[in-house]
Amino acid sequence: MFKSVCIFLLVTVSLKAQDVFKKDTLVLKDKTEKVKFDCKPLIIPSVLIGYGVMGLESHQILHYNTELRDEVKESIDEKLTIDDFSQYTPAASVYALNAFGIKGKNNFRDRTIIMGTSYLILSVSVLGLKSISKVERPDFSARNSFPSGHTATAFAGAEFLWQEYKDKSVWYGIAGYVVATGTGLFRIYNNRHWLTDVAAGAGIGILSTKIAYWLYPSINEKVFGSKRKKGTTVSVIPFYNGNQIGLSIGKTF
Repeated sequence: MFKSVCIFLLVTVSLKAQDVFKKDTLVLKDKTEKVKFDCKPLIIPSVLIGYGVMGLESHQILHYNTELRDEVKESIDEKLTIDDFSQYTPAASVYALNAFGIKGKNNFRDRTIIMGTSYLILSVSVLGLKSISKVERPDFSARNSFPSGHTATAFAGAEFLWQEYKDKSVWYGIAGYVVATGTGLFRIYNNRHWLTDVAAGAGIGILSTKIAYWLYPSINEKVFGSKRKKGTTVSVIPFYNGNQIGLSIGKTF
């Protein structure tokens, strides 16, 4: 059964490599461009979130959650905390690739504001749902299981990596989604989340980054000004550790 879960989550990765997301592109250079809204990119995250939400009430899905948890517990030798670090790997890869000279779509300022917006949307969504749903974790440690913040963070970063580098090579984005999927699977393996938590977290993460890209033209124009003065640099550095969020803004002249 655990293999079937792996296949279920890996299908999401495969679908991300399709042209369905080709229209969902944002290029920011010297001026802000309008982004054409397309409903197709919403299909996968909506399905994932919908499955997670249905699992809050569906006895069949809840039974499957429990059955999967029991099966995983029987096969666990020791917990692996790699998911505490892998959740940040896709987003960090964008900055690492740029540092090594492989340029993405946007400069440091633009992509950082986009990622910060994504984390803000993600954090409000995840923390809000956790406080409302109060789902008990599989290991009975707390009642804040739904949705998975680690998984949401990982998939938000994977979508970020996809958006920045899919025109260079689809393999960058695919690699990011493989890491994000692994993060979700480790949350189940470590008995920290149900499958429905992971599915919803993945959907929220993807959707948060997509919304951030769609909102950025307006944010750039209204908050930062669409035309920046020469010699002025603005940097925004966000962080989210699953429980806390932060945003650091700096401006140099």
